[in-house]
Amino acid sequence: MDIRDNLIARIIETEREGWAGEAEGLKTSLAAANAKLAQLDNLIARRTAAVNLGMPAFRDIAGRHATTERAPGEPDDSQQTTTNQ
Repeated sequence: MDIRDNLIARIIETEREGWAGEAEGLKTSLAAANAKLAQLDNLIARRTAAVNLGMPAFRDIAGRHATTERAPGEPDDSQQTTTNQ
C-alpha cells in the first residue's frame, strides 16, 4: 500500500512539473502494482476458503489391511513348488 501511495504522489509531482514521459512510466508501474495487489488478494481469498474433503465411512476403510493365517508348513504365495518331469 505504501508503494502504491508513493507512486501516486510521484505521478502528481511529475504531472505538476510537466514531465510527461516520467509520469507515463510511473503510471505503468502503478498499474503493475495494482495488478500484483489484486493477485495477492485473490491468493489470500483462495487459501482461506474451506474445502470439504468429506468423511470416509467405516465400510470404506475397514478391512483394507486384512491378513490371513497359514497352517504350519504351508508355503506362502512367494514360494511355488515345481515338479521335475
